[in-house]
Amino acid sequence: MKRVFLCVIDSLGVGAAPDAPAFGDEGSCTLCSVLKTGVSLPHLTAAGLCDLVGHPSPNSPTAAVARLLPLSAAKDTTAGHWEMAGLVTKNPFPTYSPRGLDEKIMKALTQLVGGPVLGEGKPWSGTEVIARLGEEHCRSGAPIVYTSADSVIQIAAHEETFGLQKLLGLCARVRTEIADPLRIGRVIARPFVGTPGAYTRTANRRDFSLQPPSPTMLDLLALQGHGVYAVGKIEDIFAGRGISRSVHTHSNREGMELMLEAMHSASESLTFVNLVDFDSTYGHRRDARGYANALAELDAFVPRLIQALGKDDLLILTADHGCDPSFRGTDHTREAVGCLVFGSKIPVGYAGTFSGFQTVAACVMAHLGLNHPFGCRDLAHTLGL
Repeated sequence: MKRVFLCVIDSLGVGAAPDAPAFGDEGSCTLCSVLKTGVSLPHLTAAGLCDLVGHPSPNSPTAAVARLLPLSAAKDTTAGHWEMAGLVTKNPFPTYSPRGLDEKIMKALTQLVGGPVLGEGKPWSGTEVIARLGEEHCRSGAPIVYTSADSVIQIAAHEETFGLQKLLGLCARVRTEIADPLRIGRVIARPFVGTPGAYTRTANRRDFSLQPPSPTMLDLLALQGHGVYAVGKIEDIFAGRGISRSVHTHSNREGMELMLEAMHSASESLTFVNLVDFDSTYGHRRDARGYANALAELDAFVPRLIQALGKDDLLILTADHGCDPSFRGTDHTREAVGCLVFGSKIPVGYAGTFSGFQTVAACVMAHLGLNHPFGCRDLAHTLGL
């Protein structure tokens, strides 16, 4: 049985995309900033990833290596994942930075909540906003509403004083009643715990995403009887569509362990994993050292993944956008991403630069022997898929 293990190293860009100036991101390079910390990544370097930013391995790459250029008119999580699943977002989702959520949205939110909200819907750092407003939230019961440069409405609330299920229910209603009509990419539940001066966000975050407007790779796999195992926030990003089994994770490490476990036992054709800590914990917080340590943890895990691959399995490591931890601001950066493909029959070496993250979907479908409408067959053809 042929299987694919697709792992998204969330936000690991490999240099500014050609259209980066249009996004204000000229000169960004997530992997470059990570390597400047002096971190050692022997296995990813040997695979060829660092060749993409001018740090070649002394030997030939151990994987097939490609550079993928984004086509979607956005640089966020939803657009990046949808594109690698074959769906290019041609019309950008609405964003609300730096002005914040507009008056109409805020009025609808207060009506839905049945009272005032905190945060004014402004762009905030998630950790900063709970530090500033968490005590008032716990006292008043008013949820904290904010946004970012992405197409998001974020709602933070204390798991104990407000209630986790109440927060999730509120976000689900905001998704259907407010965000869906406006095509807002995600409504994100941001639960936290603790006491004043010591609030911390928990791993019970949930993303309530816009439904993909047309079939993705996951939909096509489901229609043709192929199972999809979603690990991390994949289920949220695709609004549950085309997914036969899913689990939410609490850390990158848990995602890696679940992927390894799936290699030994999964019956699904596709295991789709997202390692979100790179983006949410280190990229947005502009913590280059933390990002480097997280990537070193993945690097040390890579040999276990390769060793566990069956003779008919593929392992694909890629990313959905950039989030340069040394760049100005706190937002995603418009970057190309790397694509490493491992498999017993895959020719190793640099395969080239390809337009469109849907190149990934084309490789997945080709390996599984399935027809698809996604184009971008050049890499699949080069790899003999």
